[in-house]
Amino acid sequence: MAAFKICLTDNISNDAVKLLQRKGFAAELVETLPEAELAKVIGEYDAMAIRSATKITLAVLENSGRLKIIVRGGVGIDNIDVAAATAKNVAVANTPGANTIATAELTFGLMLAMARNIATGYVSLSAGEWDRALFRGVELAGKTLGLLGFGRIGREVAKRAQAFGMTVLAFDPYLPEDVFKKIGVKQVNLEAIWTAADFISLHLPVTDETKRIINQDAIEKMKSGVRLINAARGGLIDDVALAEALDAGKVAGIALDVYPSEPPAPDYPLLNKKGVLHVPHLGASSFEAQGKVASEIATVIADFLNYGSGNSIVNLKEIKV
Repeated sequence: MAAFKICLTDNISNDAVKLLQRKGFAAELVETLPEAELAKVIGEYDAMAIRSATKITLAVLENSGRLKIIVRGGVGIDNIDVAAATAKNVAVANTPGANTIATAELTFGLMLAMARNIATGYVSLSAGEWDRALFRGVELAGKTLGLLGFGRIGREVAKRAQAFGMTVLAFDPYLPEDVFKKIGVKQVNLEAIWTAADFISLHLPVTDETKRIINQDAIEKMKSGVRLINAARGGLIDDVALAEALDAGKVAGIALDVYPSEPPAPDYPLLNKKGVLHVPHLGASSFEAQGKVASEIATVIADFLNYGSGNSIVNLKEIKV
C-alpha cells in the first residue's frame, strides 16, 4: 500500500516533515499557494497542514479528492471553511497548545513596550535625540487589565499580569466560574471591562458575535486613556473608530500583532500612526513554538490517518472515519 501523502505549507518547520517521514508518510514542504493553484493540487494529498497564510475555501475544497484531514498549526481555524470541509468528509484540526506561551509572552511584551514607550524611545535615541520627558510612560502595577477571552492564552497573560501587581478581569461567557476562580481572576461582563480596564487585551476568535467587538459604542464606554492590545485576530476591532479615538485622546495607545489583511494595506488606518505599536504577526514566532507546532501537527495527522482519532479535531462527530 502506498504511503499517505502529506502537504505542509506556510513555512511550517521542516521538523514536521522529518517527524512524519519517520512515521512512514510521504511528507513534503511546499510554498504557500494562491487559491486557484491550491484548488488544483489539494486532492492529490491525504492530509494538509497550514498556518494562517493559506485559505481553505469552498472553491479550494471543490475537488478535495483523497484529502482526509486539514491541520491548522495554531489555534484559530477561521481561515478554513469548516462547513465545506465537513460536507466533503474532511476532518479539520488545530494545535491549540503549541502557541500558547509564545503568544502570551508577546502580548505581555507589547503591553510593556506600549506602556513605557520602548519602541518610540529607541527610534528617537537612534535618531540622535535625547528627550526623556517626551517618553514618560505608565506603570502596570496597580492597573486593571481586562481580558476578552479566557482560553489558554488569556489565562497565561493573566498569570503574568498578576505577577506585575495588576488586577485582572475577564470576559468569557462560555467558561464556568471555577475556571476564573482557580486563577484568581474575576469573571465579568463586557460593560465591566469597558468601564474598569486601564488595559484591554483581546484573546477571541472572529465570529458573528465577536467581529468588531471593539467598536465606537464600546470605545465610548471605556476609561479615558485606555490602552488596547490585539494579538488575536484583526477582525475584532473597528480600525477607523479606534484611529479616531486615538486622535481624540480617548485611547492612549494601541499595540497590534494582527491585521484584517496581512500584510496590512498601505492605507490601513492604524499603520504608522502615532500612539500605535505594531509588529508583523509575531505571536507564534518563537523557536520553541515552531517546534511544538511541528510536533503537534505530526501527531494529529498520524493519529487520524492511522487510527481515525484525534483530540483536537473540531468536526470529528460530523464526519465518517
